[in-house]
Amino acid sequence: MHDIEPYYKWRDRYVASEDDNSPFHGRQYDEFVFRKKVYNYFIHPQWDEFGSPTLYMKILMVDYEERFAIIELIGEWNDTINNDVMYLKREVVDDLARFDIDKYVLICENVMNFHGSDNCYYEEWYDDIKETTGWMCFLNLHNHVEEEMAATQIHHYANFGGELNDVNWRRCKPAQLITLVEEIMKNATKMLF
Repeated sequence: MHDIEPYYKWRDRYVASEDDNSPFHGRQYDEFVFRKKVYNYFIHPQWDEFGSPTLYMKILMVDYEERFAIIELIGEWNDTINNDVMYLKREVVDDLARFDIDKYVLICENVMNFHGSDNCYYEEWYDDIKETTGWMCFLNLHNHVEEEMAATQIHHYANFGGELNDVNWRRCKPAQLITLVEEIMKNATKMLF
């Protein structure tokens, strides 16, 4: 896992540690010292911690004008023990929402497990963005992660599954990815929006 880096090809457009509005503004990274772990496995030092002991992230892009954020995740998403969604909502999403960000793409191909609990924070997040026709979308979930999310009833608040599990997002520029995701959601009958 230590060699899985956050996606870096958009760094010419956005760097969270250099964004005054980012919850990760001013973070320093040591490229040679691996300290962060998911269980007993070291992860690349470029991943950002946000409160969860098993889930890490990298904000790949925030566009304040178009009001979207693209976030890549790695690790185990555990709402049962760690209440990871609470940390995600309080430490990251609420900060971005102050700047009217209301569209969220969470890239989840490196989320190895999901353990659900209740869906209160997802509902709160949904309530925060629905007035502005915002949305949240999880891309490229593993089947077992998608099944657990569906069993936790998160699909009432977030878009995932179907074509959203097969998005080749690395070929896109950030705005193209948002357009692609919106097109997929518009064409899918099971999606929320």
